Amino acid sequence: MSLLIRAGFFNPAPKKNFFKNTLYYYHRIARKQGKIAIYYLTALILRFILRGMRILNKYFSRQLVAIFVMLLLVLTGLAWMVQIMSMLKFLLSYGIALSNFLGLTVLMLPFIVSIIIPFVTFIAVIFVYNKLIADNEITVMASVGLSPRQLARPALKLAAVLTVLHFALNIWAVPVSQARFYSTQWNLRYGLAHMKLQEGAFTPLADGLVVYVDKVSGHDLSQVMLSDMRDQKSPLTIFAEKGKLVSTTRGLSIVMNNGALQARNNGAMTTGTFDTFDMDLNLTDRGDDIGFKVRRVPTLELVKTVLNAPTEKQHKQVLSELCTRFLSPIMNLVLAALCTLVLLRSSLLRRRASFAPAMAVLAMAITMAGFMSASNMVTSFTDFVVLAGVQMLVLGGILVALCKK
Repeated sequence: MSLLIRAGFFNPAPKKNFFKNTLYYYHRIARKQGKIAIYYLTALILRFILRGMRILNKYFSRQLVAIFVMLLLVLTGLAWMVQIMSMLKFLLSYGIALSNFLGLTVLMLPFIVSIIIPFVTFIAVIFVYNKLIADNEITVMASVGLSPRQLARPALKLAAVLTVLHFALNIWAVPVSQARFYSTQWNLRYGLAHMKLQEGAFTPLADGLVVYVDKVSGHDLSQVMLSDMRDQKSPLTIFAEKGKLVSTTRGLSIVMNNGALQARNNGAMTTGTFDTFDMDLNLTDRGDDIGFKVRRVPTLELVKTVLNAPTEKQHKQVLSELCTRFLSPIMNLVLAALCTLVLLRSSLLRRRASFAPAMAVLAMAITMAGFMSASNMVTSFTDFVVLAGVQMLVLGGILVALCKK
């Protein structure tokens, strides 16, 4: 034992001349103790193999993490720029400060990242492993006894870490950021502090709702004309000498004085005058009663809602959102395992290795299309459980195929 300690077998920080010392003391042991030296030599070989595996895992992991981070930053940046371009009309129409506008778009980043993470994971794995296959590094590693399971381990470890992070995004970060996004957007668009009516110009407040004001002094208005065409069957036009923007518990409204109105209902025209008219602008999302924005609902509340959703449509939307939050993170593991299975098996068996990347992309497309279609077809909690079970069976089957020699 003392010889082994001096040789460095049990030294946590091996010496620089570890190999030379080990061979020297092994020679001494072989001369004195004969066959027992075989066991020491076996231990030495195992230590070299384990050390080599750690080096290979670090080598693989560094490349995977570097490519993943680079791709995530690039694709997130591109998606963010597309989001900014799509919201430029909002910036120009309401005269919002650039800092407030950029802060609003930043709130979309968690949602963007949660969507692209599985695809970035797949691209990073296919890029790194295809490069190693092209350089014949995978072939060399396999020739010294490394199995497909061992070669795929770095990709699966990265995918496991990303799955946990993806869960955190979907369950907490995305609902919080989405709720804050819609709240901030409403305040910037309709809030009393940010409402900016232009003098002598028509200001659109919503689709079909336009206000013309001759003069504006704070929240006091003069010579007001309001056209409400949100309900095409019952358009409303109001003229008033004075008006005032008022914030109420219902939202934003305009209190108008000394005016007249024209209303049409099923072709019949109605006119009248008034001394005071309180017009509730009703600028909150009219789709809330129809669309039921589930992305901004906290996860715990969403789970409770699935049991007592008021309508069948909302029930389906809640189940679809639950599939997105709880099952989509597992696709990181599924896609990483699927990619390594196709690439490694094709390379090691030397069967259509040049087509392996295309085959992996095709398998990814089929898998993601199947998952997205199935999640949209979920209509009950039983369907949700069945989909989760199928997903785990697919993942288990891929891992078993990787473990086979």
